[in-house]
Amino acid sequence: MKLQLKRPIAFIDLETTGTNLATDRIVEIAIVKVGLDGSRQAKRKLINPQMPIPKGASDVHGITNEMVKDAPVFKQVANEIKQFIDHCDIGGYNSNRFDVPLLVEEFLRAGLEFTVDGRKLIDVQRVFHMMEQRTLSAAYKFYCEKSLEGAHSAEIDASATWEILQAQIERYPQIGVTLEAICSFCGEDDVVDFARRFIKVDCREVFNFGKHKGKCVEEVLKAEPQYYDWMMKGDFPLHTKQKLAEIMNRTLLKKA
Repeated sequence: MKLQLKRPIAFIDLETTGTNLATDRIVEIAIVKVGLDGSRQAKRKLINPQMPIPKGASDVHGITNEMVKDAPVFKQVANEIKQFIDHCDIGGYNSNRFDVPLLVEEFLRAGLEFTVDGRKLIDVQRVFHMMEQRTLSAAYKFYCEKSLEGAHSAEIDASATWEILQAQIERYPQIGVTLEAICSFCGEDDVVDFARRFIKVDCREVFNFGKHKGKCVEEVLKAEPQYYDWMMKGDFPLHTKQKLAEIMNRTLLKKA
């Protein structure tokens, strides 16, 4: 194994009711955890989303309402999942924009604190799109020279993602062999919340949307505190609201 790990890395894949971070839910989670010696452990669970699975979503991943009606809800398995990926860096395919943000939302709904602070987040789609620009199945075919049988089965997709990252390291020596180097190569924005409503610029949180885009969040909250109330009451992900509340509390402490 050429990838040099400082801690285990957990490759996560979710199947969901849809793509809205604020309102959609997980119906299946699979995690492939790779140890420092290259050993692998897998965990897969069907989840009752406590809402109907739209037909369009079932057509993609094959999971129906009948299949999850007796499955545990996320809150029942949240602690088990958290313990499985504790002290791990996290990898996935489009995971930085979808799987990790939605997983964090589910932890917050379950009342369980889960932070990615200090973890490396490796999104192999980012490397792939920068180099080749294709889909997961095409990426697997391109890098691993195999057909991805059973795509949209969460465990199969998570395992394929791990194989793709190993093949990318072989093919592109310029991306490096550490997670730090790969993150640096991918050049992701320094995000504050996973929905990317806020990003960091010169070590300050700034708005990344709307009429205040590019403005310092603290300065806007001082000048227009009602904007905080509007966001907290709005249809924003819980993680976004959590980070906004942290910034507001810090702003109030500075005033005091």
